[in-house]
Amino acid sequence: MSETKWVYLFKEVGQAEEYAGSWAGARSLLGGKGANLGEMTRIGVPVPPGFTVSTEACNAYLAAGEQFPDGLWEQELVCMKATEQETGKKFGDPENPLLVSCRSGAVFSMPGMMDTVLNIGLNDEVAKRMVELTNDARFVYDAYRRLVHMFGSVVLNIDDEAFEEPLDEYKTKKGYKLDTEMNAEDWQALTETYKAAIKKHKGFDFPQDPYEQLKLATEAVFKSWNGKRAIDYRNAAHIAHDLGTGVNIQTMVFGNMDNSGTGVAFTRNPSTGERKNWGEYLMNAQGEDVVAGIRNAAEISQMVNELPQAYADFIDVCDKLEAHYREMQDVEFTVENGKLWMLQTRDGKRTAKAAVTIAVDMAKEGLISKEEAVKRVQPEQVDTLLHPQFIDEVKQAAEAEGKMFATGVNASPGASVGRAYFDADTAERKAKEEGQDVIMVRPFTKPDDVHGMLAAKGILTSEGGATSHAAVVARQFGIPCVVGASAVRIDMEKRQFAAGDVVVKEGDWISVDGTTGEVFLGQIETVAPSLEEQTDLLELLGWADEISATEGVRDLPEGWPTRGLQVWANADYPEDARRARSYGAQGIGLCRTEHMFFEPERLPIVQDMILAGDDVRTRQAALDKLLPYQREDFDGLFEAMTGLPVIIRLIDPPLHEFMPDEHELLEAVIEARIKGESVPEKEALLADIQSLHESNPMMGLRGVRLSVMMPEIVSMQVRAIFEAAADVKLRGFEPHPEVMIPLTGHVNELHFIQPKLEEIAADVMKAKGVEFTYKFGTMIEIPRAGLTADQIAKTAEFFSFGTNDLTQFTFGYSRDDAERNFLVKYVEDGILEVNPFQTIDRDGVGQLMHVTVKKGRKTRIDLECGICGEHGGDPNSIEWCHLIGLNYVSCSPFRVPIARLAAAHAVLTHRA
Repeated sequence: MSETKWVYLFKEVGQAEEYAGSWAGARSLLGGKGANLGEMTRIGVPVPPGFTVSTEACNAYLAAGEQFPDGLWEQELVCMKATEQETGKKFGDPENPLLVSCRSGAVFSMPGMMDTVLNIGLNDEVAKRMVELTNDARFVYDAYRRLVHMFGSVVLNIDDEAFEEPLDEYKTKKGYKLDTEMNAEDWQALTETYKAAIKKHKGFDFPQDPYEQLKLATEAVFKSWNGKRAIDYRNAAHIAHDLGTGVNIQTMVFGNMDNSGTGVAFTRNPSTGERKNWGEYLMNAQGEDVVAGIRNAAEISQMVNELPQAYADFIDVCDKLEAHYREMQDVEFTVENGKLWMLQTRDGKRTAKAAVTIAVDMAKEGLISKEEAVKRVQPEQVDTLLHPQFIDEVKQAAEAEGKMFATGVNASPGASVGRAYFDADTAERKAKEEGQDVIMVRPFTKPDDVHGMLAAKGILTSEGGATSHAAVVARQFGIPCVVGASAVRIDMEKRQFAAGDVVVKEGDWISVDGTTGEVFLGQIETVAPSLEEQTDLLELLGWADEISATEGVRDLPEGWPTRGLQVWANADYPEDARRARSYGAQGIGLCRTEHMFFEPERLPIVQDMILAGDDVRTRQAALDKLLPYQREDFDGLFEAMTGLPVIIRLIDPPLHEFMPDEHELLEAVIEARIKGESVPEKEALLADIQSLHESNPMMGLRGVRLSVMMPEIVSMQVRAIFEAAADVKLRGFEPHPEVMIPLTGHVNELHFIQPKLEEIAADVMKAKGVEFTYKFGTMIEIPRAGLTADQIAKTAEFFSFGTNDLTQFTFGYSRDDAERNFLVKYVEDGILEVNPFQTIDRDGVGQLMHVTVKKGRKTRIDLECGICGEHGGDPNSIEWCHLIGLNYVSCSPFRVPIARLAAAHAVLTHRA
């Protein structure tokens, strides 16, 4: 016999743990179900005796071309003898029969993905004698037909129809509607029909030898590890394919007898987290009857009336299991002749709301620490809690009615319902003037669509990816958004769109699920959560902040951050800033001044400024008109964030983005020429726009280059910033402005422009008679800036990584083009592990960031370093920011709570 131990009795779980070196190792060896059956046995919970064939045996079987490894079968026989001794029954003995189940049990729960066979050990002779012993022929042949059906479909791979169709035909013939109407003779007749089906499809009889049944069932569970549904599930759940599954052979206990029942329950409510047992049970039934719903199950609390002692034992066991595992449990049980038997326990699946409530309650109860509570709630669960969601039942009904007409990229989470409109002006007018709920539908969005996007409840585009303009803006402002819904074909002339056979006209209702990327016809009811009302979540986030505040990265040079990451927010308007602060932001990491330029009353002034050309006087006149607007914007930001830093980025985009669309204007001019009409103003405007043309505007005249070429623009902006800060200071608030110069590639660019701006700052404070702390820094977006960070840090007082552009420049990708043309395939085919515009590429972009921080702090030891790109709200990227010693991450206000939790997770994961 092989020296390798392939099989463990449930009571031998300690041996498995010793062999594997830990409880986690024992779970890997025995699978989750087997390990928990063993652990329940060890702590004295009533578990039907049995044994587990290890995951190592499964992998050895599959590696050997589906052959049992040496010693495996012999060990199964030994363990069966031990089980017989424990139960006082004998496998295959008609006089005192032992029946067993054979179930899969992977390391990670894969519900329904692999195979199960019940009632193994039944045959014609055993069934006949069991009828005499139990005086319950219906029970016996009900069990026997289940075995033959499962064995045929699971072990012999016969289609279920071969068994389900005869059952349906039989019930129709007898006039039955429910399985419960079948009597003993009916089940006995159907058992013979099932056996005949096996003979017909396989050419041999259903095996009467119980040991042959057991061996073939064990093999079937092994093989099911590589079944299509199991592989698909593992791919979707990111579970490794080389783990294998355990096989659990367990004594059958029967709830389908008198004074018996079966049920499934949770030790706490999996929907709300309430500390109360939640589940269902059925009298005179087997476990699959509860799940299948063939009878109406009763609430678990009612069991006290029918099985009072078993119910009392069940409550005690639930308390014991929860205390032992220190986690909410999902349990299966059977009561046989009044005695409780536990068939399974595992950590229970739960909603996001329940996850938070359970974690907080367990910490208060002393079951777990605050740190454990924080670790148990995932950032994506917080994300779910903060966005409106469709009511599940209503959404499922809409799907069943065929109302889902398109899918795309789930760009910004949440659910929204509104009337479809196809341009920004109409969307804004319908929303503001008529009070309509609006969904803005566009092929793609541009910066001059922002006013319509802000007015909309949701956004749908037929093009674009997860980091397209629509996606970025939607996430920034918490607007549910689906992009890249390629089935949607928009006809702007007819003011409608089509998706397959569905046609939606302007003003029709649609519902957008930004969490799943699905779009529906009509109105689906939503629920809108409020952070202020979620007291458990607020408490948990407070614990997360405490963790981040107490510990930074280990082994960093002296003077580097000694605490974990702070979470700041990207906010362009006072309302965003107030929301960010209420969500726990500790600063503003990015205020984009150009967003303010797109306001309808300001855009004409901005265009006048651009069209001034070399006429400095005309340009200055336009800037003088813009100054009060900018000052007012900053005033509200500083007041909302009093006492906290506010980083304001000077103008960044190329100037053509503020102008009318060149192609649309060209079409209008050509159309006028064809008609013989004179449009000199449009002709002149077109010429001016064409003069601004650049072959690659994202690498052209923008950022600090624009500041060098037209310094009066940023001079106006800095004056507005410092006048606003001074006014706010005089009103008793504490402004802390930080001015960020974007797109620096060479330190000499800062040498040229920064002293001029510092002089303006000093002049304003002197004129206003106030002083306050401020900084000038730069945005690190160009690889050269990172590689020369030691030089740049001599002038810049802080660095902020603009990781969107930094990723573009490092990879050499155009973000929108990459996502549209090849990035999805790169990720699907494993060329790239993740989309680098969603999660920081640690090996490339991440290393460049690390080098930048180290070089910068070598020059300026207290250099403030943060991140303000889209990655600031991504948990994986936040972890990297923690590891390289950044001071803060900045993200959309709606992602601040998520980032707070992710920052604490980073500290806990890497705590020494």
